[in-house]
This record gives sequence, C-alpha cells and structure tokens, in this order.
Amino acid sequence: MQPRAISDLSTGERRALFERDAGVEDARGDVQEILPRVRDEGDVALREFSSEFDGVDVGNLDVTAEAERAAEDVDEETLTAIDTAIENVREFHERQRPEDWRDQFDDRELGRRFRPLERVGVYVPGGAAAYPSSAIMGVVPANVAGVDHVAVATPPAAEMNPVTLAAIHKAGADAVYSVGGAQAIGALAYGTETVDAVQKIVGPGNRWVTAAKAEVRGEVEIDFLAGPSEVLVIADETADPAYVASDLLAQAEHDPESSSVAVTDDPVLAEQITAELDRQASEREREETIRTALGNEASGVFTARSMPEAVLFAEEYATEHLSIQAENDEALLERITNVGSVFLGPYAPVAAGDYATGTNHVLPTGGAAKRFGGLSVDHFLRSTTVQRLDREALEGLGDTITTLAEAEGLEAHAESVRMRLADDERAARDHAGDDA
Repeated sequence: MQPRAISDLSTGERRALFERDAGVEDARGDVQEILPRVRDEGDVALREFSSEFDGVDVGNLDVTAEAERAAEDVDEETLTAIDTAIENVREFHERQRPEDWRDQFDDRELGRRFRPLERVGVYVPGGAAAYPSSAIMGVVPANVAGVDHVAVATPPAAEMNPVTLAAIHKAGADAVYSVGGAQAIGALAYGTETVDAVQKIVGPGNRWVTAAKAEVRGEVEIDFLAGPSEVLVIADETADPAYVASDLLAQAEHDPESSSVAVTDDPVLAEQITAELDRQASEREREETIRTALGNEASGVFTARSMPEAVLFAEEYATEHLSIQAENDEALLERITNVGSVFLGPYAPVAAGDYATGTNHVLPTGGAAKRFGGLSVDHFLRSTTVQRLDREALEGLGDTITTLAEAEGLEAHAESVRMRLADDERAARDHAGDDA
C-alpha cells in the first residue's frame, strides 16, 4: 500500500471510496427464496436451512435454558469483563431515556409521552465464534427502554459458544433461539412454531442478514441496514503512526470487505503509517483477512493539502468510526457532522467503544451516517403526542382550522369544530333562558 493524494483521486476512485454498500443486492435473490419458506414452513424450514448453511442438525431451536447455564462454562475473568461491559453500556444508555412532558402553549395543553415496544428481536452473529459484545449492544438498550420481551437469534453450532450465550443471558434476553442468517430474520419477522414474532429487529450481520432485514422491513420495523465495518482516522504530525495503523488493522480484521482509511496533512506521517501497517499486519493472526481488507477500493492512506481538506474528505466519507488523533481534535470534531461514533485522542482506540466504554457499536456504515445515527434507546420506543383544549382554546383556533380544512376540501373536518362551538353557544343560550 502506498499513500495517495486526495487531489489526485480519479472519479472512479472517489466513487469506490464514497459509495460503499452493504452487498444487499448480491444476496437479495437468495433471501427472496429463503424468507417465503420460513413464513410458510416455520420450524421445518429453519432446521433445513441450519443443516444446509451451517452444517448443523438443530434439535431444539429454543436454547434459552442453555444460555442460562452457559456461565458455568466460562472463566471468571471473561465473566467479569462481560459484567463490566454490561454495566457501562447500561449506564450510558440510561442517560438516553426521554421523559414524558406536558406544557401549556398559551391556552393549549400539549405534550409528548414515550412507551417501549412490547417485543423486539436482536440478531447476534455467532455460532462457534464468540461475539458477546454484539449481544450486549442489542439487548441492554432494549431493556433500558423497558421492552417487555427481548428475543435473541444467534447461529447454531455443534457446540454453541458459551461466552456468547452467557453474555446474552446476562444482558437480559428473555428468549434465545439457535438460528442464524436470513432464516433467523424471517423467523423473528413472521414467527414460527417456536419463535415468536417481534415488532422490530436490530443487530448486525452478514450480507444475507442485511438483505433479509431489507426484505421484511414494512412487515416488521428494523434498525438500519449495516454493511462491513469501517474506520477513518484523521491524523496530524503529532499522531503516533503505530497507533493509527493499529486502529486501521483492528477494523480490517473483521472482514475482507472492511474499510480502513487514514487521512493526514503530513506526507511523512502517511509513509510511516503505511510502513506500520505492513509491519503490524505480519504479526496478526488474521493477516490474510487484514491484507485483503487493506487492499480493497474503499481503504487506503491519503494525504491532504490541509486539515480543512481532510475534514471535507471525512464528511464525504461519513464513516462508521472516526478517530481523530490530532492536536486540535476538538476543533476538528466541531466541523464534522457525518459520522457514527467518534474517538478522540491517542488513548481512545476504536476497540474501546466496541467493547467497554458504554457507547453502542451498532452503527451506520456505507455513508449512511449522513442520514441517521447508531443504535440507541430511541430505537425501542414509540412517541405519542397529547393535546387538551378548552372552549377558549378551540375558539381561538377555530378560524385557522376551518379555513385550512375547507381549503383542502375536507368539510367534515371544519364542521367538527363548528359543531362544538355552536353547541357551546346553544348551551349558553339555554342556560340564560332557564335563569329567566
């Protein structure tokens, strides 16, 4: 890998960097065959797909009891780490809970209230691999929001990973199902003999999971469509090239399609970062995956003519994770809007947010940070507006309501107001007559 100047990028190179996608279209055909079978055949289809895609003959799809016992097979150090992460994530997300409110607006009483969804599904990648952090990030915010029933779907394996199962249980899941991939999304959306249907599905997954979420959206709500993990580091001459490279490699090891980008206004630092990438990659267990990710079109080390140019590049890239390793990191942050999660300074590696700071690591990718943020308590709540009017309030709004209603040709709307005001006037006249 060699540093490239932002100003020298061709139109095609810029498109590859800025128009990343989750690979949904490539998986859509498969998903469109899987989902109808899950809807029509239920558990039978889930077991057949588990055998076909995961190589596992699943007996009991409901592994809630197994999750409850999983901690017995996990060492104390790991359990302590899980507990600490859960505590930190819960503490951060409790700060997000909105309060109901009701206020007077002149003579109108208006307000807003928040109520949790009743049933939510969380997808946790796994099977034989361990992804306890994904369980924590999905289940804890749902519980903080007050969701009644949180179900987790995680891929099957000949031996389910006890670390993932323990994290799922400790995070507060009410039900755990041994089913993965697009078929898991279908089961949560439609329901089967074993899996109860939910109102919303959240959580990261591969392109088939993401494509399935895209297909069921409308029948069930989802969080958002997330693709391969990505990071962008803005660095100046004060940055440590080894630290910058370590953050790039940490994201690259996720997936060959992950994106790792560094932008600096210092050409010497750019050369040092690329040298560190090569050196450190050779020391990592997932070297092949890392080198493939670093070589894809959405990764690279880039030089900017100035920090303002680096900021403009970051804004257009709209990365999932943004690390700012520069002297004036707060000033740079003030100029950046399009980002999922930000890590400031040399001692805030992205991995800290992945596991333990308390922020959520389920974040928008592929430039979607231009439109929305990451998973939060808000995703599990519904808001309702409330209004109370007395006669004076309605009278004060009467002309506005009736004029606009008639302009839209909705005469019954206008009459619903006039009737109330007329009845009030008639009642007043009748009362006056009684007094006479």
